[in-house]
Amino acid sequence: MRLQVATSLACLALGTSPAMTAPAPRTQAAIFHIDSMTGDDKADGQSPGTAWRSLDRLNREPLTPGDRALFRRGGLWRGSLRPRSGNVKARVTYGAYGAGPKPILCGSVDASKPDQWISAGKDLWATAPRHFERKGLIRDLQDSTWYVHQENGAKVQLKAVPTQGDIPRMYRMDCQASGKARNHIQLWGPPAPTREGESLEFQFRARATQPFHTGGIRIMSSRRPYTGFGASSQTAKITEEWQTFAIQFEGIHSSDEGKLHLYLGGALPAGATLFFQPISLHKAQYIGGMSLSMDVGNIIFNGGPTCGFKKWRVEDLTNENDYVYLGETAQVVLRSSENPGEKWDSIELALRRHIVEQSRAQHVTYEDLDLRYGAAHGFGGANTAFLTIRNCDLSYIGGAHQHTRPSGTHVRYGNAIEFWNGGHDNLVEGCRIWEVYDAALTNQGKGNDSNHINITYRNNVIWNSEYSFEYWNRPDTVKTSHILFENNTCIDAGLGWAHNQRPDRNGGHLMFYSNQAATGDFVIRNNLFINSTEVGMRMDTDWSKGLTLSHNLWWNGLGKQRLIRYLIKTYYTAGNFADFQARSGLGTNALLAEPVFVAPGKRDYRLVPNSPGTTAAHDGGPVGARPPE
Repeated sequence: MRLQVATSLACLALGTSPAMTAPAPRTQAAIFHIDSMTGDDKADGQSPGTAWRSLDRLNREPLTPGDRALFRRGGLWRGSLRPRSGNVKARVTYGAYGAGPKPILCGSVDASKPDQWISAGKDLWATAPRHFERKGLIRDLQDSTWYVHQENGAKVQLKAVPTQGDIPRMYRMDCQASGKARNHIQLWGPPAPTREGESLEFQFRARATQPFHTGGIRIMSSRRPYTGFGASSQTAKITEEWQTFAIQFEGIHSSDEGKLHLYLGGALPAGATLFFQPISLHKAQYIGGMSLSMDVGNIIFNGGPTCGFKKWRVEDLTNENDYVYLGETAQVVLRSSENPGEKWDSIELALRRHIVEQSRAQHVTYEDLDLRYGAAHGFGGANTAFLTIRNCDLSYIGGAHQHTRPSGTHVRYGNAIEFWNGGHDNLVEGCRIWEVYDAALTNQGKGNDSNHINITYRNNVIWNSEYSFEYWNRPDTVKTSHILFENNTCIDAGLGWAHNQRPDRNGGHLMFYSNQAATGDFVIRNNLFINSTEVGMRMDTDWSKGLTLSHNLWWNGLGKQRLIRYLIKTYYTAGNFADFQARSGLGTNALLAEPVFVAPGKRDYRLVPNSPGTTAAHDGGPVGARPPE
């Protein structure tokens, strides 16, 4: 056992006793074990017999370079993993130990029991509501300091209004221009420490000279990548009369970094004045019911392939398995002919959170993990470097509500593995990825720090994702170089759970939206691109001088059998693929043929001997993912 020292200030701030006190510094790397079945968070975690139990306990441990965190095979954990970084001399590794199937990290809530559902009308069932109870005061906010951030043409003025007697401090915000997006005006408050699985309540009073709805109210980091630490489904409808609002947050991650935060851009009307009085921050507790403080982006029945169909109003639930997430009450309403808990053996409600939140992580290896049922990203985060994701499974990822356009279109999102904004020296290999709302693999971003350098994807098998690989980057002041996508097998783009409920059905293996970055040494070679509902590749802008597209096998036996959409909606099939090659200079040494797989019904996408795409049939070397060594 390692020595334990003083109680952390974070726990004192929350008014709770810590489960573990701070450890003494270590002089050598350690191996930590996590066992969801027999582990104990009060143990030291340094052997299978003294394993920890929870993901939150692991997230609290200050792992150092060279450490390994191993999950017991056959176990299951719910929540988000927040990795620690290694360094150039020693990596931090997250992997598996023992025998059996890969350990499962779930981004979902289990809703499989009949008593978790209540009748909400004929053939309608709602998740049981939570009962809220306020606990001890964490912080009196009546003298707290708040400030405003504004961008993209939004213009407001915030000032503290002098008060007298017992009247709390009041802020006045005069709005001249509201902006178009919610982040164009942001009201930031004091720190609000969060603990995963614990709840907080933020109280404030407000009124405005013109009524409006706030955007999201969160606890989040005030620096890039603006990680959310406390989630709430609530917004505030502010009117001309004073009202008191109580916003309940659920801790997504344990952190002292988050601050209280309100999105006001595009909502606070130009010419309006907002009066705002912060009151208090309390610890809270939910009793009974289900904890759904974040959007539910998908419902997976019996492990799939049957999924829910997300709608936006209760009155639109017309078909079996249609559902809506009600943020005001943090409930799901599902259309079902009987109690869902009696109809299905398992029901997973996928929540709007990354299963691995790896922003700013460096020198980390993940291997032999199974990520599933998350409504945001599987591996998500910005500004990552020297990451390796190897031999992992990712399935049923994405579908969460991201934002609503002024036109009323609801935008949803979710990629299996995403390197957002600045990312470099990352590797993804030997993974299996399926049933993803957006992209199985992607590096993308926008902003002055969005440089993508030296990222490799190889020997992965992907099926039933809307896109197999997506790339775009902007503005034109950033750079993308040394990107390699090779020996990947990509099957059935657009045939996943999400395609028919998307407002933009774009099933394709290579999705290259508008790209402004200076892009070079971007190589896509020796891959299989087989069947897609729309196209094999879509390329909206011409950056062909920086792209090498060669020695790939193409086949599309679906729909209109389109292989390429190039620039302004010009389509190419196998019949005129040579015209695409001549126009673009891309697609050299392509093979246009239908491959033969060992057992596609069992998702065994190895090529049989002498199939098109094997070494003997293709002069550029073996095509598609190679079997594990």
